[in-house]
Amino acid sequence: MVFSFAQQLMAEPLHFSLHKISSSSTGPTLLVIGGIQGDEPGGFTAASMLVTNYKVKHGNLWVVPNLNFKSIIKRSRGIHGDMNRKFNVLSEKDPEYAEVQKIKKIMLNDNIDIVLNLHDGSGFYKKKYINKMHNPNRWGQSIIIDQDKLNTSKYGDLSGIASNVQQYINKRLSNKSKYFYVKNTETKKGDVEMEKSLTYFSIKNDRPAFAVEASKSFLTHERTFYHLLAVEGFMNELGIQYQRDFDLTRNNVAQQIGNNLKISLYDNRINLDVEKARRYLNYVPLKKHSSLQYKKNNPLIAVIGKNKTLRVRYGNRYVTSLNPQYFDYDYSLDKINIQADGKNQTVDIGGKITVEKSFRVLADDSYRVNIIGYARRGVTNENKILVKRGQIKSRFSIDKEESLFRVELYKGKKFSGMVLVNFIDRNKNQPVSLKQGNSKVAFTSNL
Repeated sequence: MVFSFAQQLMAEPLHFSLHKISSSSTGPTLLVIGGIQGDEPGGFTAASMLVTNYKVKHGNLWVVPNLNFKSIIKRSRGIHGDMNRKFNVLSEKDPEYAEVQKIKKIMLNDNIDIVLNLHDGSGFYKKKYINKMHNPNRWGQSIIIDQDKLNTSKYGDLSGIASNVQQYINKRLSNKSKYFYVKNTETKKGDVEMEKSLTYFSIKNDRPAFAVEASKSFLTHERTFYHLLAVEGFMNELGIQYQRDFDLTRNNVAQQIGNNLKISLYDNRINLDVEKARRYLNYVPLKKHSSLQYKKNNPLIAVIGKNKTLRVRYGNRYVTSLNPQYFDYDYSLDKINIQADGKNQTVDIGGKITVEKSFRVLADDSYRVNIIGYARRGVTNENKILVKRGQIKSRFSIDKEESLFRVELYKGKKFSGMVLVNFIDRNKNQPVSLKQGNSKVAFTSNL
């Protein structure tokens, strides 16, 4: 992903991404869309987890986790109006016209068998009125269809498929108050608002489509859990075989959300673990006279310029800010030798090394080493100096756990790259945190 820093300061639009999780064998394809409304985190978080935590063994899973990305970042239902009401008639002057046309084209791709749109809805849908939060006008805990059948499609029994998925979900829920039900909006009978929706556009083009609504009465991780259950139900209906890297429970979903967030700048010269980063990271060496070039390992991450800083966002959550310092870049260095706890290791530029007690950078004499947080009177080059954890000031750590530190390398006035040093207690496999002004070492939870 490439944005110029100046453009980011001018609020350059963020575009959605399409991720194809495919197997080596042919099979049906499910398109999952999240984030059409930016204030519904259960839907877009679940969609992003399909990208980061799932593999497909048979069939295909296509995922757009961040359809209305800018509204997600802004925590807005829709900064240019409700995108889910722009699929019938839309002016070319609408700011979201191009994005709507792009997703329409993807939906109508011949490979797609079913379209699934993930939402968070109010209250709890019930066929009969119970109370203000449980009645036919509510949307939460429901599978939405626009009509019972679509006669031109292999998967045209919309009501039957939705009922099967409903049963799949409810069999895995122990609390009946959280059960899902099928809601048929009967759109073509005169529901003017639903006629403008993404799912009905799909239906009008003979492409089976469903929506899933997790109740906004639940926290994000529980909504995400329900969405993932629903997606798995639809994959089972299609015969898509899959595997995930965690057991699907509410607690495990909560642990996975926002876990292992990384960004990489300028061809991996800088790699940062940002999921537990400090609120501000100062003097980050960015490339002078260059556009901002970054990669990310999660589709909900965005790096956005504001007031001469770069703000890292994960969906609608603020993660950290990078306060830049600008340098010309030197690309002569690809690897660096580091002695960690007495053992020599070769580390890639942009890589990370684990240390228990001490380390020593063993760079060529033509490079200057700057260990951020370490200072020794009269020393301007920290190359070949043995450094212990207690000699590095904790406030210069990247992370809140005070265990992860930057080692920067320069050639003359040019920045050559960065390596991260992660201090851990090997016996407990936990990061070491040394609070300033206290000689005791505290052990914290996993980084």
